[in-house]
Amino acid sequence: MIFNLTDVRAPKVRLPREWPKPGADRLLSLAAAPTFAMMALLTGVLGGGGVDALCSIAGASPLGGMVPMYLLMSAFHLAPWLKLFSRRRSGTCRS
Repeated sequence: MIFNLTDVRAPKVRLPREWPKPGADRLLSLAAAPTFAMMALLTGVLGGGGVDALCSIAGASPLGGMVPMYLLMSAFHLAPWLKLFSRRRSGTCRS
């Protein structure tokens, strides 16, 4: 009996998935939204004091003040978090 070595196939071995290593730019983009949310919480709890009076005209807009401004800034910086969650949920790995 003659064996043909070209017909012998090695079993396929799956390598563990490696997530891309976060760089400084990725870490900073992920730090923005929680930082602004924390600033909004602290400003709301501790009060803005004189800074609130400088940053808004009294009663001109419901969005005039430091707390709404920090909340809006936090909302605008949610994109990196949404991308991270969508990648983890779909199981894809993109750099």
